[in-house]
Amino acid sequence: QVQLVESGGGLVQAGGSLRLSCAASGRTFGSYTMAWFRQAPGKEREFVSAISASGRSTYYADSLKGRFTISRDNAKNTVYLQMNSLKPEDTAVYYCAADRVMRPDRRDEYGYWGQGTQVTVSS
Repeated sequence: QVQLVESGGGLVQAGGSLRLSCAASGRTFGSYTMAWFRQAPGKEREFVSAISASGRSTYYADSLKGRFTISRDNAKNTVYLQMNSLKPEDTAVYYCAADRVMRPDRRDEYGYWGQGTQVTVSS
């Protein structure tokens, strides 16, 4: 079992930055792919980024490459999402997810989810 708790969301102006954190419980953190998804009002939850268990491989939604950076610290059981040059269209609830997956960008492959953290970007 893994429990995930996100933090770091908030209100930021366009062009600003935020760093989200996701703290995981359990001794199996280091064996899971970790991912971030987001869901804007009225839209489906979409893939943002993922990082392999070792941290050697990272994946990004094409539209976010260059602005977002995912990282993990297995000693602290934490995954991070650094978000730069934020835009109003980045406004969403951001969710952390974990599991052993074949397709890191597939929402339905993740069995463990956090409660989400709100990110609001004002224009």
